[in-house]
Amino acid sequence: MTRQQVKKYIMRDLGMIPRHDCEALAQAITDMALELEYDECELMWLLLENRPIDALHTHSYGFHTGNGRHIINTLQEKYYEYENN
Repeated sequence: MTRQQVKKYIMRDLGMIPRHDCEALAQAITDMALELEYDECELMWLLLENRPIDALHTHSYGFHTGNGRHIINTLQEKYYEYENN
């Protein structure tokens, strides 16, 4: 995933101006996708829209599962690591 893809998604699909470092966000999502062997776009949707990922069991009855919280927290940790570099 690239910085431009993240920025375009936030601006066009969410109708917002990015407040965070899109490059760091793209790197965090790509890393997590490789670790989980899962689709980058769905991980981005989970993080930015809280959209459930059924295959990864991220939500139950509209709430985050332990796995969902772990994925989101790991994405955030990775983002802050990349943002500070």
